[in-house]
Amino acid sequence: MAEAQRSTYEAVQRLRDAPFVAERPAYFSPAAAAQDRSNDQGSFAHFAQTLLPLEYTNWAEECAAHVTACYIGDWSSLHKVLVRGREARDFLAWLGMRDLSRFELGQIKHHVQLDANGWVASEGVLCRLGEEEFLYTAGSGDWLIWQLDQGSWDAQAVDVSPDRFIFGVQGPAALDTLEKLTGESLRDIAFSRSRMSRVAGIPVRVLRTGISGELGYELHGSATYANEIWSATVECGGPFGIRQLGLRSQPVQHIEAGIAINGLDYLPASILTPGAPTQFRRGRPGGSYVPDNGISDYFRKPGELGWGFRKAVPDRDFLGREALAADAAGGGPGRTLVGLRWNAEDVAGILTAHLGEGELPDAMEVPRGRGPAFDQVLVDGRQSGVSTGRTLSVNLRATISLCVIDEAHATPGRDVLVLWGRPDTPQREVRATVTTLPFKPDRRRTDVSLL
Repeated sequence: MAEAQRSTYEAVQRLRDAPFVAERPAYFSPAAAAQDRSNDQGSFAHFAQTLLPLEYTNWAEECAAHVTACYIGDWSSLHKVLVRGREARDFLAWLGMRDLSRFELGQIKHHVQLDANGWVASEGVLCRLGEEEFLYTAGSGDWLIWQLDQGSWDAQAVDVSPDRFIFGVQGPAALDTLEKLTGESLRDIAFSRSRMSRVAGIPVRVLRTGISGELGYELHGSATYANEIWSATVECGGPFGIRQLGLRSQPVQHIEAGIAINGLDYLPASILTPGAPTQFRRGRPGGSYVPDNGISDYFRKPGELGWGFRKAVPDRDFLGREALAADAAGGGPGRTLVGLRWNAEDVAGILTAHLGEGELPDAMEVPRGRGPAFDQVLVDGRQSGVSTGRTLSVNLRATISLCVIDEAHATPGRDVLVLWGRPDTPQREVRATVTTLPFKPDRRRTDVSLL
């Protein structure tokens, strides 16, 4: 299985611009055989270069699973890059904003990587596997690989994407499911920590993460055993109400948790460089937003996404530091990340427009669209922000989105208008209200000793 995955992965990467199927092979998850048993609709869509099932039962049930019970979802499509060597940590500390001077074995850190202008170029999760070995998982690790090649660091980066699976198990029943799966207590794993365990003798790494805003974990292991681990997790989670999460529902939880996603809620600045993502398919952002300054209007500074420093920019050296310091001296980026709750009546009018008379606005997919979409946010008739990730949340019984908005209009309760529809289409104004993030209580750091 591992050899087949790598062979197909390398062909897809090499032939990514070739015609699909005719020259470029279809690439599936290493757990595709196990997933196919429950994919009754036989529907697939791309997550990066990988084809994943769209739905297993129905999107509403799957969207609620991380709140009502738990899910197992497939994030094996993420780029996985091993960085190892004597100067591996020094390189990663220079490449990212986070201080890595205190980085314990098994610890996990959010690694935000900037370009020289202070724009976010890549971001993902960095896990320390050994004294000189780190694993970076992200939508794309190409920026990291390219930057390492530009220097003379005593370190190397290896793309292990096809060799390993990543399964997310998130929700209040996640711990019970995984303890039954591994046959041991996992309550020693604190938030943002990890350690090795076994499933029927198969080694897996258990990471405690929180992409859903709930108690949650990830399982990492060899692609050779992906089918066995997926099936065993589904079986062990059955008594606890586990659901398999299809790609249609996969990005909903990020919006509920207030987490901006690379390639969906902003475009990485790396797309203008040789370190551009190679995993993402071609396409243009949708929505009503029209950039004034070209592609860079889709880029974001870390402070605009809630990833800024609590105090002044630190003195340590990292790529993009001078740009952040200049921004701070000028008063900061001037925009901040908030949530928007969309008016239910206005949303219903768009959803039901095809049943009435008049011109038809752009269709509103549920629970959300699968590509990047940027919509204008208006205050007193003037553009004051950009909305992304418009999502119908069954957990909140509301339509919500993220919004990067001028600080002057970021007060919770502030009324704004979202302009729905691409330019040159019958656009509609949707009333919305600014709210704090996350949209629901943050349970990522649940004290599992009390469960």
